[in-house]
Amino acid sequence: MAREIAGSADPADDSGLTSGRDPAGDEQEVSVAPQWKLVWWSFKRHRMALVGGIITIFIYLVALFAGFLAPYSNDSFDSEYAYAPPQRLHVVDDGEWGLHVHGYRAEQDPETLELSWEIDESQKIPVGLFVRGEEYELFGLITWDRHLIGPKDYDGPPMYLLGADELGHDMLSRIIHGTAVSMSIGLVGVILSFLLGVVLGGISGYFGGWVDNLIQRITEFVISIPTIPLWMGLMAAIPSHWGPLQRYFALTVILSLISWAGLGREVRGKFYAVRDEEFVMAATVDGASQPRIIFRHMLPSFTSHIIANMSLAIPAMILAETALSFIGIGLQEPTVSWGVLLEEAQSIRVLESAPWMMLPGVAVIVAVLSLNFFGDGLRDAADPYKS
Repeated sequence: MAREIAGSADPADDSGLTSGRDPAGDEQEVSVAPQWKLVWWSFKRHRMALVGGIITIFIYLVALFAGFLAPYSNDSFDSEYAYAPPQRLHVVDDGEWGLHVHGYRAEQDPETLELSWEIDESQKIPVGLFVRGEEYELFGLITWDRHLIGPKDYDGPPMYLLGADELGHDMLSRIIHGTAVSMSIGLVGVILSFLLGVVLGGISGYFGGWVDNLIQRITEFVISIPTIPLWMGLMAAIPSHWGPLQRYFALTVILSLISWAGLGREVRGKFYAVRDEEFVMAATVDGASQPRIIFRHMLPSFTSHIIANMSLAIPAMILAETALSFIGIGLQEPTVSWGVLLEEAQSIRVLESAPWMMLPGVAVIVAVLSLNFFGDGLRDAADPYKS
């Protein structure tokens, strides 16, 4: 069985985590390796999953350090630069190294009075790293005013590397701040649905009988409800006077209450599969309590599978939040998420004159694809002995 995950092995190295070889080819080493190491050996051969995992970690780091990475805050705007196009970041200035962008020159159509922007190469805006700017709270605790990149003169002309929206907000900053909201909704929502799914599915699969029938009927009822109408109805029931934080919490809870059913059924099936195994029967005969049997013996036997399913559920949460916010019943201004930003790009006229307003959609695609690749790799690695 060990040969099914075989690779070349060097018996002198028992870790296999830092060397280039795959220690899974050593039958003796595989026979004594813990489950997490077997999963890692199988996962690291999935190249797309590794790439997806690296991108996922990078995205969450962006969300964690959003205030530092974003040149401006959510509230910073200059209405004089509405729909200003993206500026190109230059590295060399008159033969010398020096980050800068060129300024704008506005021209107005004499008939339609519509403003159009052109890059003014005669105007240079110096750009620096670790520059001073607006104050923000790093990790919600530390007040700081340093930003990774931004104009050296904060009170001077603005810098729009990815363009500006209709009010003159910097799109790069808005996308970075939206990353923190959209990615956290996916993570928090999956954790809540994970708790509901594991608890209810575990109770259903372990005890069986009328308890199983009751929980499964509830599960079937939740699954049978059309998702989008249910979201719309529940979000419409939220009081209009609720603030951004309350709407954020409500949306997370709603997504979790709907998405736990699928995981609950999978956990129930896993409990049914292992509850008659010898190790469970041995623990029962030994006098172990039911909570100990469930959490110490049964649940760890398929924890990796649950983690893999959780990683695949996060993209669904992100897409759900994006869809709800896009149609105007999810998060709303002043909260900034990828869905809220895409809501501003619904007009064909806006897309024609400012196509960079669709850039939050690129962020959604990259995040969902990377999480899906990562989750697929984890799911395949959760059973390292399969062919």
